Amino acid sequence: MYDDIANSPDNPRRGVVINHPKGKDVYHGVPKDYTGDQVTAKNFYAVLLGNKTAVTGGSRKVINSKPEDHIFIFYSDHGSPGSLGMPNSPDVYADDFIKVLRQKHASKSYSKMIIYVEACESGSIFEGLMPQDHNIYVTTASNAVESSWAAYCPEDGTPPPPEYFTCLGDLYSVSWMEDSETHNLKKETIKQQYEVVKARTAPLNESSIGSHVMEYGDKTFKGDMLFLYQGFDPAKLNIRNRPLPTPSLKGAIKQRYADILFMWKKYEKLNVGSEEKLRALREVKETVLHRKHLDSSIDFIGKLVFGFEKGSSVLGAVRGSGQPLVDDWDCLKIMVRVFESHCGSLTWYGIKYMRAFANICNNGISKTKMKEASINACDGYDLGKWSPLVRGHSA
Repeated sequence: MYDDIANSPDNPRRGVVINHPKGKDVYHGVPKDYTGDQVTAKNFYAVLLGNKTAVTGGSRKVINSKPEDHIFIFYSDHGSPGSLGMPNSPDVYADDFIKVLRQKHASKSYSKMIIYVEACESGSIFEGLMPQDHNIYVTTASNAVESSWAAYCPEDGTPPPPEYFTCLGDLYSVSWMEDSETHNLKKETIKQQYEVVKARTAPLNESSIGSHVMEYGDKTFKGDMLFLYQGFDPAKLNIRNRPLPTPSLKGAIKQRYADILFMWKKYEKLNVGSEEKLRALREVKETVLHRKHLDSSIDFIGKLVFGFEKGSSVLGAVRGSGQPLVDDWDCLKIMVRVFESHCGSLTWYGIKYMRAFANICNNGISKTKMKEASINACDGYDLGKWSPLVRGHSA
């Protein structure tokens, strides 16, 4: 865990983390093997592969699993087409993650594995890439083309306590965790939880709210009981497994806009005329302006590369189901670096344009042409704090 929540100056209950409006502290006593700048893609892969010599810092604990072991992975961060966010760059790219999973399978060091992924466009990590014969079952918060959704937000039907001005969780994560917390996992299967989470994350009566929970990989062992992967609380032994109510989604927002909501609510609550209020307003304005810059510069690059008429449609083209986002993943990473070098960090908002960079690669555009277009689109823009030299490259 990055561990930037509990002791943040913005946390109204310093040292405490809650993930439900009436929830208890879920921070105290949780083991933290890797925090802060130790939370990297490199360490994540090394931990999963059980490679103790490859980890940097932290407890040096790795998954030293044996052939009969079950493995459960829950990954939660920002996401984009083809990548999962990491608090320290570079991000986790689909091709690298799948390669690591293949290596883990080849090492014959587990029996079965299930992976839950909370991120925008998280289906794109596995679409057309995930092997079906590796004893790995995956569910994702969203399909390959949509945002995931925040939960328990200030404008929500089930808002956080009044002193909070942030969302407390994500709809997919809240759905599976609350299901696990209130059920006897020796009597609930993987399939049953998937169906519950799917229904809670995209309610039938809320067509414009929520995301489509997906599944990938090996679906032959969905009848396994969840306790084999998530453990078992003896206190739940005699509990009757009942359906959970769907969280109220009135006022729910897409994950990608949760930070702006947080900044705005923070601004509203500060004292008029105070230095803190002016600083908060400045932060909102800078963030919004950079987002507008990303929107306009990527749109302009599309027009420069593919022509005024076709630019937008080519950049936004979505491949059919079962096809990976891009044919050449190295090309995708190169195009991201070229863009960020001249136009500034994509940020958690701008990574939604990964599909645009993928389509630039899929259409055979050279690095030289991409560099020329990026310079033309962003010449004169003051990168400042958005420079990749300050924030790191996303690829």
